[in-house]
Amino acid sequence: MKTNEELQSDVQNAIKWEPMLNAAEIGVTAQNGVVSLTGIVDNYAKKIEAENAAKNVIGVKALVEKIEVKFPSSWAKTDIEIANAVLTAFNSNSSVPKDKIAVKVEDGWVTLDGELPWNYQKDAAKTAIHYLTGVKGVINNIKIKSDTNDAIETEKVELALRRSAIDDSEINVAVADTTVTLSGTVNSWYQKEEAGRIAWNTPGIWHVKNDLIVDYEYAFS
Repeated sequence: MKTNEELQSDVQNAIKWEPMLNAAEIGVTAQNGVVSLTGIVDNYAKKIEAENAAKNVIGVKALVEKIEVKFPSSWAKTDIEIANAVLTAFNSNSSVPKDKIAVKVEDGWVTLDGELPWNYQKDAAKTAIHYLTGVKGVINNIKIKSDTNDAIETEKVELALRRSAIDDSEINVAVADTTVTLSGTVNSWYQKEEAGRIAWNTPGIWHVKNDLIVDYEYAFS
C-alpha cells in the first residue's frame, strides 16, 4: 500500500509528465487514496488533462478536483462567441448529432441537454468543447435513450468485459430493464472507467450504474 506521501508524489509527477501541464501550478494532496487537486489553469483542456493524469495513477481511489480556469484578458470570449464556437465544433464532428443537442452558455460554462442513442456520442459532444478558448467548464446533462428495443443480456455484457484488457474477475454485472449495474472491485480508476465504457456500448442501454470500488491493495492480495 502506498503511503499518502508516496501517492502525492506519484500524482505530482504524473501531472508534470504531461507536456501540457509541466508548467502548471497544480496542488496535490493525498489521504487514504483520496486525491485532491487545486490550482489555476488558463484553459479547460488543462483542467481535464490534470484530472485524467491523476486518475491513471495506481493507488488513487477517489478524486476531488477544485482546479479553476482563469484566462488572460486577451483570451476572454463572450458567451455568444463561445456558443457559436461550440456549434461550429459540433458541426465538424461526425460523432455528434447536432440537431439533438441544446447548448446554453453562462459566464463561460457550457451546459448540454438533449437525448442521444449512444453514450459515445454524449462523450464526443463534451470532448469537442475541451480546447475551445473561453470555456471554463462543461455540464453534460445529455440523457441516453436507445433507439433499439433489444433486450439487454447479462451474459453479453460479461463477455464484453472478459474480452477486454481489464481484470473482470471481481466484477459483477446485473441487468434490470434498460439499466446495467456494475459492482465489485477493480484495482485502478482506469479499469473502473473502462468497465463503464464497455457496459455503455451494450445495445438497448439507457443507464449504467458504475458502483465498482477501486482497491489498489486487492491487486496484490
